[in-house]
Amino acid sequence: MDFSGAYTPDHLKFLLEGFGVTLKVAVISIILSFIGGGVIGILRYARIPIFSKILAVMVETIRNLPLLLIIFFTYFALPEIGVKLPITVAAITALTLFESAMLSEIIRSGLNSIDKGQIEAARSSGLDYVQTLRYVILPQALRRMVPPIVSQFISLLKDTSLAVVIALPELTHNAQIIYGQKSGYVIPMLIIIAFMYFAVNYCLSLIARRLEVKRF
Repeated sequence: MDFSGAYTPDHLKFLLEGFGVTLKVAVISIILSFIGGGVIGILRYARIPIFSKILAVMVETIRNLPLLLIIFFTYFALPEIGVKLPITVAAITALTLFESAMLSEIIRSGLNSIDKGQIEAARSSGLDYVQTLRYVILPQALRRMVPPIVSQFISLLKDTSLAVVIALPELTHNAQIIYGQKSGYVIPMLIIIAFMYFAVNYCLSLIARRLEVKRF
């Protein structure tokens, strides 16, 4: 193990550049998947005839596919039908599709967890369906959703490493380039990228715990 050779300023800078790409892809995917998952989850909760069933089939299909396969599809299959995406956009698209499906189930379950009596009380007090959803159901459901949603975001951040298969210049990809130069760099590189992933994910976990405490 050559720690001094592995942790040169140039190598560390290269890793940080890759980590920047990882965070960029993760943040954009988190925002888009939260929006997409929220819309899908609410629409499925509303049980719109036929439409909600179509969404259910789409969600279940995506949830039961490996994320790696979806990444391959967005980067290698879409160009075959004339849709060529830049590597970063392909990674974000794949992550967003997969995480939207996962988050939609979390959101739908959170909405379904609200006692029906509260909904009936809100409707009897004069609130329409949208107002009941906005002022009664969503505020309570969101508090219950926080821990699983943050856990899903943590998974998303870790899943960005799968984009190494399409050569996205993220953290794991750049680490591979470095330890490909010398076998003695393998363990030092794996240790430092593990620490970097852990640092960010642990911070997210602390935020989730803090929000969970505030619920009570």
